[in-house]
Amino acid sequence: MDSLVIVDAANVVGSVPDGWWRDRQGAAERLRDALPGYAADGLPGLLAPPLEMVLVVEGAARGVTSVEGVRVVSADGSGDDRIVELVADEGGGRDCLVVTADRGLRERVQALGARVTGPRAVWGRGGGRGGA
Repeated sequence: MDSLVIVDAANVVGSVPDGWWRDRQGAAERLRDALPGYAADGLPGLLAPPLEMVLVVEGAARGVTSVEGVRVVSADGSGDDRIVELVADEGGGRDCLVVTADRGLRERVQALGARVTGPRAVWGRGGGRGGA
């Protein structure tokens, strides 16, 4: 079974001060478009392929749609709550990694057995795959 990677879109996009607040949906789409390669290639030093990539969006980014290699899940309310639900519902019995810098969310998903990593694992300062 593929390892599950759940990306906290709001937190990861917000980690790079590139003007994302002017177009939250566009910023989430750029992040989504940076993720498909990880599904096939894995996350170096963290998870070997293949990966099931899930991007959780909320608020103004809820219009972002899935693409091949990335399933987009829209949170009706709190994105953090939806991520916790996904870990509980889909993370059991397989390696589950949540990408976020949110301390409270990290604690909640670790209590369910998920591992965590920060935004740079998928979103470098250059706004693309893995750059630093």
